[in-house]
Amino acid sequence: MSQKKICVVIGSRANYSSIKSAMRAIQNHPALELQLIVAASAVLDRYGSVVNLIEQDGFKPHARVTMLIEGETPATMAKSTGLGLIELPTLFEQLAPDVVMTVGDRFETMATTLAAAYMNIPVAHTMGGEVSGTIDESIRHAVTKFAHIHFPASEGAKERIIRLGELPKHVHMVGCPRIDLVADILANSNGKLNDHLFDLGVGERFSIDEPFVLISQHPVTTEYGAGEEQITMTLEAVREQGLAAIVLWPNSDAGSDDISRGIRKWRERKLDDRMHFFKNLPIEVYVNLMRATACLIGNSSSGIREGAYVGTPVVNIGSRQNMRDRGENVIEVPYNKGAISKAIAKQVAHGRYTMNPIYGDGTAGIKIADILATEQVDVQKCITY
Repeated sequence: MSQKKICVVIGSRANYSSIKSAMRAIQNHPALELQLIVAASAVLDRYGSVVNLIEQDGFKPHARVTMLIEGETPATMAKSTGLGLIELPTLFEQLAPDVVMTVGDRFETMATTLAAAYMNIPVAHTMGGEVSGTIDESIRHAVTKFAHIHFPASEGAKERIIRLGELPKHVHMVGCPRIDLVADILANSNGKLNDHLFDLGVGERFSIDEPFVLISQHPVTTEYGAGEEQITMTLEAVREQGLAAIVLWPNSDAGSDDISRGIRKWRERKLDDRMHFFKNLPIEVYVNLMRATACLIGNSSSGIREGAYVGTPVVNIGSRQNMRDRGENVIEVPYNKGAISKAIAKQVAHGRYTMNPIYGDGTAGIKIADILATEQVDVQKCITY
């Protein structure tokens, strides 16, 4: 019996951490063959060359796709989606997958989904059904309507997918594959960090044993042009609290250059004392930083997902994660320096929260592989309304 070919398309560092455990389970499953396409920001050095991490983890890309147009504006984001839609069908023809798996809600997710759907290749979608605001939510729900197999990460997300008219038998609440990685790291690591991690970034060093915050802030596509002001407010609030900080570079969405410019100007003004900056971090390092940090600040979904499981105090800023299911570890604030500063002080004083497995128990990847191996799906969708 031939193996079922599952083609996974990775377009960013967030994509990779969100599907890595499922890739490993697919690769190890006797009934499945893993195919891998690496694309968009995941192949670019300016975003940390995620493809190198993928290869170091033992995965072999079948193809690389250069599809990210420089500029990080709404127009270039739309054009990058179109370029992906031009490039991916050729690879799908060559690889002839039985299922294409796509992750979440990014523009490369849309390109992947449209290409596969038009080619009558069943689409498996992870992390659908969630609400968050911005263009991400629109992409996420649109992909749900194209997808044939659904792997939501929470019960609320599962219910929304079914309310969108998808057949319940094809909607499987497996949890978030990112939590698989977190659970494994927490169970098999002592959590100790050392100052050598600073070799991966740039900026001033500080003792990793002192209280520090972790800043992960991305552009909000529907608030294009506001990124520089927004990141500056965050950095000012952290400086006001007198805390050391690890700052992550933003993702490649429209507005990325605005946030990057804000960070560069901050450094040029010599305000970055006791701040260190990273393009990218291995997931093992990032999770241990989440375990050690006094507070995670910004608008990354990692504060909502991994943060709940780790018990990380989180200050979530602005609209990017609107209405996403979350735990008690998160304080919501607007883009206001005083509000951000006050919330940081409150979270630092509170300390770690109790673990809350909202997004799964750490077994999502194995569940996804088992379902893909056995589920029979017709590309002609039968929808219920």
